[in-house]
Amino acid sequence: MKKTKDLIGNQGATFVNAFTVVPLCCPSRSSILTGRYPHNHQVRNNSLSGNCSSPRWQKGPEAEALPVFLNKQNYQTFFAGKYLNQYGKKEAGDVFHVPPGWEQWHALVGNSQYYNYTLSVNGKEEKHGDDYEKDYLTDLIVNRSLQFLDSRNPKRPFFLMLSPPAPHSPWAAAPQYLKEFSNVKAPRDGSFNKPGKDKHWLLRQPTNPMSNSSVSFLDNAFRKRWQTLLSVDDMVETLVKKLDSIKELDNTYIFYTSDNGYHTGQFSLPIDKRQLYEFDVRIPLMVRGPGIKPKQMLKAPVLNIDLAPTILDISGVNLSAVNVDGQSFLSQMAPSMRNGSARPFFLIEYTGEGHPTTDPACPKLGPGLSECFPDCVCEDAYNNTYACVRTLDGQNDMQYCEFADSESFVEVYNLTSDPHQLENIVKKVDPVILQAMNQRLIKLQSSRMSHHTPSVQTA
Repeated sequence: MKKTKDLIGNQGATFVNAFTVVPLCCPSRSSILTGRYPHNHQVRNNSLSGNCSSPRWQKGPEAEALPVFLNKQNYQTFFAGKYLNQYGKKEAGDVFHVPPGWEQWHALVGNSQYYNYTLSVNGKEEKHGDDYEKDYLTDLIVNRSLQFLDSRNPKRPFFLMLSPPAPHSPWAAAPQYLKEFSNVKAPRDGSFNKPGKDKHWLLRQPTNPMSNSSVSFLDNAFRKRWQTLLSVDDMVETLVKKLDSIKELDNTYIFYTSDNGYHTGQFSLPIDKRQLYEFDVRIPLMVRGPGIKPKQMLKAPVLNIDLAPTILDISGVNLSAVNVDGQSFLSQMAPSMRNGSARPFFLIEYTGEGHPTTDPACPKLGPGLSECFPDCVCEDAYNNTYACVRTLDGQNDMQYCEFADSESFVEVYNLTSDPHQLENIVKKVDPVILQAMNQRLIKLQSSRMSHHTPSVQTA
């Protein structure tokens, strides 16, 4: 993504330690929108029963999300693209439900598509086909954002959230990019095709080494993902040029990030996310804008729950009045703004999703599992439910994870000496350190959002 790196990263700050607090789309997006950990916004996975875009989400966290506060600050707000996986479904209020705070709303119904999708356009259904010029979703998103910028009230500030599905499956690249990267393969480094030994049971079930069909599947996925991102690269360039032409570029903060990582062959897992390892929990984050010096590489950890408080900070909201777990990183990027402290440790948590019945394509596997493709390698299960505390403070780079499974499995990694998490050192670590990390985890998991003043706790 050369244009994006050039136009955002080189013009501002690149965060080399940015993480999602949950490596799956719906709960992660819910964290981005609310600034809260999953145990506080209660969205657990991509299912309606996991609270994804459910009536309960709509009544609670959605009503206190980022756009609501921006709207109160007189911002014109615009959303286009993928919102939450169950958005627009009949049981979730249909296309008529427009989340509060958004003045312009162009949201995809359901999960990622590039063609043949339905949008909710300000609460009305709009169906799309497979004509590249009219329907390709990445391009439609940026074109509608340009219309919004042209029709906006120049006296009011604006906030746009553009949420293209790329590089999510079904990986449909724009026609002009279908031949790109034809010789590219998924990187064969780190934990690629290594057995998941000493890891929780889901990591012990893939065939190792992977079958040839799995390897060709993941290489193909890797290439197609890259191809779809070329349109996102064009989107960034188009938007930056537009902001320049309307004389707003130097006056606007631009954040570029993602909702989760992804793996292609690490620990012999062909394709997916939902795991606690670096490849699934690290996300890109680059920001440019007023007061941010160009070409900064920032090492302090930032989380996706920090995005909402940072944007609210920029908009002038008093953060002590907002219920969030995250913190603003504005002062890290633009030191003249005010001082902020980096956090020494943080939480990553996930609640597994499974099917109560056996997958007919993989009869041997039994019930409780899901995402068993390609080649019947399962990527998720009801008891793929874990919580991790990650310490990243300049001295220590450690990860401690506990599973809610029948083994009460624990994984511990020293990422300084073992950046690819090949060795679970739970049996080698001083029990005193394990106990301290367990205490930290309990504290983080039971944390309620604070109003940034220790005396006020809100349930």
